[in-house]
Amino acid sequence: MTIKLLLADDHAMVRKGLQVFLSTQPDLSVVGEATNGQETIEKVHACAPDMVLMDLNMPILGGIETTKQLKLSYPAVKVVVLTSFSDQDHVLPAIRAGAKGYLLKDIEPDELVRAIRRVNEGYVELHPEAAVQLVNVLASQELSPDLSRDSTPATAKSSPYELTKREKDVLRLIACGMSNKGISEALFITEKTVKTHVSHLLDKLQVTDRTQAAIYAIKHGLGL
Repeated sequence: MTIKLLLADDHAMVRKGLQVFLSTQPDLSVVGEATNGQETIEKVHACAPDMVLMDLNMPILGGIETTKQLKLSYPAVKVVVLTSFSDQDHVLPAIRAGAKGYLLKDIEPDELVRAIRRVNEGYVELHPEAAVQLVNVLASQELSPDLSRDSTPATAKSSPYELTKREKDVLRLIACGMSNKGISEALFITEKTVKTHVSHLLDKLQVTDRTQAAIYAIKHGLGL
């Protein structure tokens, strides 16, 4: 099944780069482009995309307000924020507005594709830096969005003591917002090994993604 995408960004070079790369993926199709929030809403109506890759800093109507309006008028259309901002003032309003993903523009191309597919399946995808902002709020119970189709980390059955020492090391760094590459450099292990540890700890904690694992870590005293 092809995932239909709408690109919303006021920079032509960004849209062109995304269009060229995404067109190489057999299951992705760019059905439209928009240069501002108002045009995004109009193009969603005209092109009926499954997902919008949304910049936040756009003229006429910004990305957060556009996301709010899309959630009200086109609830089936998923919004993935693709921006340069990772601070709390942008991350939290975007998630509250209804974004199902929050990614930074320095994301690796293959990671972007993976995130698009995951969001299309019903999950939330967050860049590590954005995840830290959200985790801090969730840990203090100021915000409780539905992070995935499954249960939240608070219902996880596993004790942190069931993790190996290395898995707990990886979990702590996930809670700090580090990527797999950053974790591999910090622990002097290969990125492939990090991915294996992440897979194992997600399975043990019975959570579906890194954000839930980070929340679990903080709630159980394994964070910063």
